[in-house]
Amino acid sequence: MRSISNEKNLRDKKILLRLDLNVPLNKRNITDTTRIDKILPTLKFLNKQKAKVIILSHVGRPKGKILKELSLSPICENLKDQLGLNVKLITQNINEIKNKNFFNNFDEEILMLENIRFYLEEEKNDSKFAKHLANLGDLYVNDAFSCSHRSHASIVEISKFLPSFSGLQLDAEINALTKITSEITKPISCIIGGSKISTKINIIKNLIPKFDNIIIVGGMANNFIKYYGHNIGLSIKEKNCDLIVEEIISLSKKQKCKIIYPEDVLVSKNLNGSGKIKELNEILSDEMILDIGPKTIVKIINIINKSKTLLWNGPAGYFENPNFANGSIQIAKTIIKNNKSDKIFSVVGGGDTVSLLNSIKAVDSFNFVSTAGGAFLEYLEGKKLPGITALS
Repeated sequence: MRSISNEKNLRDKKILLRLDLNVPLNKRNITDTTRIDKILPTLKFLNKQKAKVIILSHVGRPKGKILKELSLSPICENLKDQLGLNVKLITQNINEIKNKNFFNNFDEEILMLENIRFYLEEEKNDSKFAKHLANLGDLYVNDAFSCSHRSHASIVEISKFLPSFSGLQLDAEINALTKITSEITKPISCIIGGSKISTKINIIKNLIPKFDNIIIVGGMANNFIKYYGHNIGLSIKEKNCDLIVEEIISLSKKQKCKIIYPEDVLVSKNLNGSGKIKELNEILSDEMILDIGPKTIVKIINIINKSKTLLWNGPAGYFENPNFANGSIQIAKTIIKNNKSDKIFSVVGGGDTVSLLNSIKAVDSFNFVSTAGGAFLEYLEGKKLPGITALS
């Protein structure tokens, strides 16, 4: 992959920059700017190089229809404010823009084409559409790692028609993931959660041969607790998962990777409750597990303190209720403490985990926080991402 950060002669070049600006909107108000914040360094770099930036991005899933509520207009305004630059949204139909000279009509340093998913050809990875997009610029830059598991026209096919580069954020994402999958400093541990173990089985199987510890938390852990003969009451669980749990346990023994699941938990009879600490053999049929207990927290803290590298994907409990956020917060605080003293390299990913860190204003306290969802998980599974392959 060629990185745009190594290119020196970008003055007056028209750069087609693919970003993922798919931020949550509530009545056209942005409720979380993390994805925008992450790509600011790339925009500042290109602006400093006196390049003309033409942003390609999307919001939501309009499925080829023009939907006013999914316009990039609010994001355009946010970029103006954050960069202190004039950013213009081009609402003209892309297919009516005939060549890159069209952009000479504007004085703004940064231009943004309207939601690329307003065009059906985008998600079809249509070659003709991709070639038309390519005719609008001199160079192509992919800085949308979180979309790079999609074979879309502005991610994959466009790279066939222009000199193509990775952006600064994509470089950072790949470097961070390489450090926890290939260039590992041991001991290395993974804290992994989520509601469905079946969606994470391939990640766990891919990581077991490389990792020393895999700590199962969240809804997934309930399947392990149940497998070992404990009542989990009304707790969230996935059906017919005993064979998956057996497979994980068997592989971990062969590869000498420790699988850790909760020793004690916090339970409640409803999601709005206050929580009660219980041993695994004390859970009643009308209770649900909503967080890890104090003994489990201590065990996880000890593992983090002994680790040199750590991957975290998935909160430890139902953090939306502060009464069940303690496990996740203690994990975060321990990683942050080790980060500050350079004792650990930490990578965090997953929407819920990032939301948790945002809620305690701790996103900047980790070595790397990934805003990618599916792409992050597929990379951890060992899959080749089409958008990355296209740049290579």
